[in-house]
Amino acid sequence: MDVYYIDSKKGHDFFMVSQKITRIYYILSGKGCFTIANAKYDVQAGMLIEVPPKVEYCYSGEMTMLGISRPHSFAGNDKATRWNPDVIPGNSPLIAEKNSWLTPFVGVSILGKSPCNAFLRLNRTVWKHLPSIAGASRLLCLYGNFIQALIRKQGLREQNHGTYFLRNRPQLELIRRVVDARRKGDKLRVAVLGCSTGPEVYSVAWRIRSARPDLDLVLTAADISEEAIETARLGVYPLSPAKLGGTAVCEKLTPVEMDEFFDRNGDAVAIKPWIKEGINWDVGDVGERQMIDSIGTQDVVVANNFLCHMSPADADICLRNIARFVKPGGYLFVSGIDLDVREKVARDLEWRPVEELLEEIHEGDILRNVWPFHYYGLEPLNKRRRDWKVRYAAAFQVPGKPETRWNQPASAAVSLSLL
Repeated sequence: MDVYYIDSKKGHDFFMVSQKITRIYYILSGKGCFTIANAKYDVQAGMLIEVPPKVEYCYSGEMTMLGISRPHSFAGNDKATRWNPDVIPGNSPLIAEKNSWLTPFVGVSILGKSPCNAFLRLNRTVWKHLPSIAGASRLLCLYGNFIQALIRKQGLREQNHGTYFLRNRPQLELIRRVVDARRKGDKLRVAVLGCSTGPEVYSVAWRIRSARPDLDLVLTAADISEEAIETARLGVYPLSPAKLGGTAVCEKLTPVEMDEFFDRNGDAVAIKPWIKEGINWDVGDVGERQMIDSIGTQDVVVANNFLCHMSPADADICLRNIARFVKPGGYLFVSGIDLDVREKVARDLEWRPVEELLEEIHEGDILRNVWPFHYYGLEPLNKRRRDWKVRYAAAFQVPGKPETRWNQPASAAVSLSLL
């Protein structure tokens, strides 16, 4: 069973049919409607809606909900059928990604069964039993990319707010090294975009303030979800994963780190004031150009783990807009994105990949663990590619002369504790 948090502004983009999973929705606040098997039902806070498998449905309205999938969600279960006209007006085509030779294979059905789904289930079972060394082979990496391409053809992408404290320790270490070049007393402007419920924001604040308490840190956090921002601003997290969309936000912290980050508050924990103070919280879509007027340009911008849930075309547009938030010579940290999109934008805008800790950051990303059986899975680093440094870098310096340039060492011996 999966439990997840849903913050609906207008509704779900498209109608869909679940092949084997029963979906249950509990309305926490707001009101709207569910359309199930062409019948429309008005809903409001306190109501419970159950949608059985093999029934077309969708929901519309401004609501916050808890969603339950029984059993666990799996690739290929959901079939998108048509756009929801309450969200996508007109007759826009329902296309997740551009067509390719894989599209016909994904759509084939024999006696009501999908050969593609059977093929993926078989591969998932076999993959689990492969020795870890096999995953590094060139042939298996190519095959893994083929499997992931099939999965990306199966369904549309959608955002979620699952996240963790200290999600990528090498990336936080690189942020520390970047800001360590600043002069004592400097004002340092940092923005965390797509900040979700706050763990990444507080992780960045903790890392910088622990290392450089002398800096005047101006930290801004933004997310499209007002509900997520309210949770983040409060800075109180339940220790039970079920109470926060099924995400155990503290699971990567050691007992010592728990004491550094939190004060205990019953069955929850609260961010310590020295980490929390002075953070500016903003609700908005960072893909919109007017957001730059609200937030302003930054020395460091962190934009992790939300662009991968967009279509490649939308992610390309959004990333180019995000680049406008970075001061000339500043740094952009961007992971959790289609690598083809990031590489293309980096080349077009002439970003310089930061090579220090490049491999550690890539391998420290938890999305490596779900490749190739999730559309957002992160492929293994392949140094045989001529473009590997640009393709796999998750940190870039944008063109221009910075106020203080960080001089990277030619090489560095690094020892990191990875959880």
